[in-house]
Amino acid sequence: MAEGGQAERALRDKSSNKDVPEYEVTERNTAVFHVGAFGRLWRSCLPAREISLQRGGDDELDVAAVAEEFGCALDTAAELKLLCSTDSLKCFEEDDVDPNIIPEDTELVTLGIRKKVLERRKETIIVDRPCRQETFTYELESQALGKKPQNQSDLVEEGELVLTLNVFYPVIFQKDLYKSAFFHLEGTFYNDMRYPECRELSRTTIDWSESLDRGYGKFQKAKMEDYTFNDLRIKIGFPYLYCHQGDCEHIVMITDIRFIHCDDCLDRNLYPLLVKKHWLWTRKCCVCKMYTARWVTNDDSLAPDDPCFFCDVCFKMLHYDAEGNKLGDFLAYPYVDPGIFN
Repeated sequence: MAEGGQAERALRDKSSNKDVPEYEVTERNTAVFHVGAFGRLWRSCLPAREISLQRGGDDELDVAAVAEEFGCALDTAAELKLLCSTDSLKCFEEDDVDPNIIPEDTELVTLGIRKKVLERRKETIIVDRPCRQETFTYELESQALGKKPQNQSDLVEEGELVLTLNVFYPVIFQKDLYKSAFFHLEGTFYNDMRYPECRELSRTTIDWSESLDRGYGKFQKAKMEDYTFNDLRIKIGFPYLYCHQGDCEHIVMITDIRFIHCDDCLDRNLYPLLVKKHWLWTRKCCVCKMYTARWVTNDDSLAPDDPCFFCDVCFKMLHYDAEGNKLGDFLAYPYVDPGIFN
């Protein structure tokens, strides 16, 4: 999501590093920092060319930048730029080799392994799931790479921030019935109140926490539409909560924050941008087609298939009467759907 809004908090002294993401838990999550202050800090530290969205540039300026970076003479920098450019990366002298064909006598170990995998897939005539998922992932990511808007007013500005969010699917899937929702970030519930029918879903939790001294402190609440990510204090790598449809909960984790790049999508209207979609092997209930299966039955006289899968509610309504007596003949087993491990 592109940076927006106005940050209220003043930029701290650079030497304190309070606005730079630092690990709070090693290899897990950072300490809390302010997104807007993070952006302002790095914009003040980095040269303009580092955050520029212009491709290429003047060759003399590029050579001067290389010379400054390596502390060498301009002629040395020019030679380095020539030798290390992508144009000089060649595997063969002539263009008489098909890059899609891996040669038999390759000395590259990883390329040899890749050749064996491709041959095995060709023999079995099976495109395995990891291959399909990999292809699908790259297709999503490449759809908007470098895309620019038709209207220049929608062009992302230089120095804007991009946040990468990982939204985890819930175990229970529900239809879109209610517009109410909230994010819970760092002790604050950001309620979606954009529509007249929206209700504060966080009210029940806040009232419960304040009814007795439960040790959670005092939760804050705000309107989601009054804030952007640029206004928030967050942790990178920390699991937060998004709730909608009353009780459908998603774990939301911000995994990365960086400046926008010229190779990114530069059309502001396309954000938030879906770059990867998890493959879900979730088996739904065969009756309601809505909830994840919790029971599987065999030799079931009441079911159309064998085996047959049911959510907890549909399974009990179909197979037991009001007194809890078993109806029909069947064998039932608890079912753990593999989709919950995605």
